[in-house]
Amino acid sequence: MTAAEVEAFLTEEHLVTVATMGPSGRPHLMPLFYVAQGTDVLCFTYGASQKVRNLRRDPRATLQVEAGRRYDELRGVMMECDAELLVDHEDVLDVGLALARGTAQREALDAEAAGRAREVVARQATKRVAVRFRPTRIVSWDHRKAR
Repeated sequence: MTAAEVEAFLTEEHLVTVATMGPSGRPHLMPLFYVAQGTDVLCFTYGASQKVRNLRRDPRATLQVEAGRRYDELRGVMMECDAELLVDHEDVLDVGLALARGTAQREALDAEAAGRAREVVARQATKRVAVRFRPTRIVSWDHRKAR
């Protein structure tokens, strides 16, 4: 994919698999909802989670976003990233609300439901952190182009 196609793909999708290095030295893989800012990926997760403990110890991660069901439809982006933990309450709340807005748009929530989502995110933000993943290397593929 071109750089513009990578950014568009990251904006279209909403689920990323995040690989961090666990304490045993083995990869720890977890799916997370995300919001993209260019090629940066921002996530909202529990501050006490294993992935956050792993990132505190080693702020490197590998992320993969993929789409497609058949081989000739497969496309995706794999990114080696440096992770930054955002712990300031306002930063955490901003990322959580951006994710909630994306969910509201995908699920076509009405204004009342979207308002409730804000209340939920505000409560959750007290136990959460946000993570900004900045790619240092990007690999992409789009098997639809081989048709």
